[in-house]
Amino acid sequence: MRVTNASVYKKFTSSANNVHSQLIKSFNKVSSSKAYESAAENPLAYYQSKKIDNQYLDTLSKKSLIKDVQNRIYQQELQVRDIHDILKKAKQQVQYARTDTTTGSALASLRDDLLQKMHSVVNDLNGQYQDFYVFGGNDVSNPPFSLSSDGSVLTFSHIFPDDPTKTPVEFNMQLKQDEKTGEYGYSLVEKDATTGEWTPLTGQAKADAEKDLIRAMSEQGPLDIGYGTIRDRATLLDTYTSGLNVLAGITTDAVKNSDPTKLGGELMGLLAKGPLGLIGQAVQAIDKELKAENTPEYEAAQKEMHDVLGTVISDMTQAEYTTSTFFSDLGTKYKLMEDMDAKLKLAADNLTEQYSDVWGADPYEAIMEMYNNQYSYNAALKVGSQLLSSSLFDFMR
Repeated sequence: MRVTNASVYKKFTSSANNVHSQLIKSFNKVSSSKAYESAAENPLAYYQSKKIDNQYLDTLSKKSLIKDVQNRIYQQELQVRDIHDILKKAKQQVQYARTDTTTGSALASLRDDLLQKMHSVVNDLNGQYQDFYVFGGNDVSNPPFSLSSDGSVLTFSHIFPDDPTKTPVEFNMQLKQDEKTGEYGYSLVEKDATTGEWTPLTGQAKADAEKDLIRAMSEQGPLDIGYGTIRDRATLLDTYTSGLNVLAGITTDAVKNSDPTKLGGELMGLLAKGPLGLIGQAVQAIDKELKAENTPEYEAAQKEMHDVLGTVISDMTQAEYTTSTFFSDLGTKYKLMEDMDAKLKLAADNLTEQYSDVWGADPYEAIMEMYNNQYSYNAALKVGSQLLSSSLFDFMR
């Protein structure tokens, strides 16, 4: 009798283990929502699901990246809009300064306010999103701009990607009136170590500086987010914008398609016709008129200021249009990113459904299977308890 019981116990144990294994498998199917546990159960479905899974992970990666880049572009858009608003207000103040009744302390107050607006423009160009300087081009870790207290010297600092030392290169540009022509313009300068005065760059030093500035203005940040094709960089969305491009009113595409030598010679003039240069011209013209008060040269200085401010007002109208174009372009980029985010979300939902069709388990079927296996296992345990009870008494006999 004991031999018979041992044989029954062995067969029962094997059957109970199989039922328990099926129960664990059904538990896993419900918790993971996967119809199969290994590729051996359905090789074709497994490899199809792996392909869908890779596409899904790529979609999620692009979707998470879009939010970060979208916020950076939005920050650029906000800063350019602020520069545009500053330029509009500065234009109104220049018009007011040009009237004959605006003199003395009122004119000085306008000059100080315009100078403050210049510093506000530079602050906007040093705008950040998280740890990124949004107008640094490829250099996102280094504050790109600084302005002297009197607003006459603009310094652009940039780390070029191919520089192994990662040392910022500084370019100093001084806004000054030409004594011969009377016109205002920027010129590349360096500080004399002995006198501390700003002296213009000449010859090869000037040519090299212009070349490097053009190189900084042509930097782009094309990003593959599902828009365009990685095989053609021109179709990808450029997510970088240099502050120099905003000030000069020329896009990176226009810089890349132009003659570098010719553009280098025109760059200082373009900057002088930009938002910062025009406000700076008004500041210097008003300052010159204020200094001539109570002198024989006052009348001539006042007439010169009126002429300069008249030209500045006209140029500000064009600068407003150029700045609004940048603002509109950034808004278009933001909208493209928004549309792409919606498309990627739809693609992720479609891939989830495809994955479920190929590798996923039917939830109702999986739950019913789990309950059936649970009942079977409980029944097996009950049978086992009865076998154990009867065989024990038999043994005692």
